[in-house]
Amino acid sequence: QVQLVESGGGLVQAGGSLRLSCAASGFTLDLYSIGWFRQAPGKEREGVSCISSTSSSAYNTYYAASVKDRFTISRDKARNTVYLQMNSLKPEDTAVYYCVTPCAGTKIYWGQGTQVTVSS
Repeated sequence: QVQLVESGGGLVQAGGSLRLSCAASGFTLDLYSIGWFRQAPGKEREGVSCISSTSSSAYNTYYAASVKDRFTISRDKARNTVYLQMNSLKPEDTAVYYCVTPCAGTKIYWGQGTQVTVSS
């Protein structure tokens, strides 16, 4: 059974940093793409970042334009965990962040979400 458990959210001042973690179980992390979505109150869900499977011929990472150069996604195969390092946080980054796998397709698994709040 696929499970994704996020942690690391919290309250931080603008300009600060947080690192989100997503502990995966029930599947081998590096065989599938995995990433992060977020949803702010009153806004549509937004894809934030994704890292492709290690078997992909085009192994790469994706970042939304709004977070590029501030956020970094990484994967620890030994821990079956994916991370989202978020630096230079802005109030507009405030949202519930969800871990997902794969990043696209007809069957996507979601974590329960973790709240990130950035104060100005």
